[in-house]
Amino acid sequence: MSDQPNPEKDLSAQNLPGQRGSHGEEVRVQRGMFGANSGGDTSGYGGLVRSVRLPGPATRPYGGWFDEVADELEGALEEQGLLPGNAIEKTVVDRGELTFHIAREHLVRVARTLRDDPALRFELCTGVSGVHYPGDKGRELHAVYHLRSLTHGRLIRLEVSAPDADPHVPSLVGVYPTNDWHERETYDFFGLVFDGHPALTRIMMPDDWQGFPQRKDYPLGGIAVEYKGAQIPAPDQRRSYS
Repeated sequence: MSDQPNPEKDLSAQNLPGQRGSHGEEVRVQRGMFGANSGGDTSGYGGLVRSVRLPGPATRPYGGWFDEVADELEGALEEQGLLPGNAIEKTVVDRGELTFHIAREHLVRVARTLRDDPALRFELCTGVSGVHYPGDKGRELHAVYHLRSLTHGRLIRLEVSAPDADPHVPSLVGVYPTNDWHERETYDFFGLVFDGHPALTRIMMPDDWQGFPQRKDYPLGGIAVEYKGAQIPAPDQRRSYS
């Protein structure tokens, strides 16, 4: 019976999230469900160990309209006197999505080109998200932008990185004004400084808050809560299953 095919098992394997095996670039080894290393692990998954990898660069042909967008972007940058290889650090095709990794000093020009070029016309940026990879030395902080072309019905991503020691990224508010509040939130939670933002301030945490709560090296501790007379201790004071 063990040699018989199991359709349910095969289907489950296809639906597993984010496993790249030995492919891609390893940025850290995570232990436990959430990778917390301060305080007790209350998830019950303290023995879980997995490799966290970023997808590597894709090779042409990328497939579908991805090649058209890549060609148009590279050609438009060349017309401006900018070598595409200096602006685009790598192009990633992963899970059917296209991401351009951009050198931060060229981010504004690339974004404006993607917005204004008639063959590209990515008119809408739906926001910026921060990501923190403590093990990705020299580029620990990432900013990810989702761009949508209403004209052509396409969606791509831009990604830039910055080191912890110099967490500066150019603001895109001048290109996509809707990024105003998204950049403030990313600054508040990750400490990414968006140079040129018209009013970069905290919008979630108090002005005098120390640290950036969504960084992965942020302490697990918290504030004890009183609930109907019962005391619930802070996370770092709870029992550990590991």
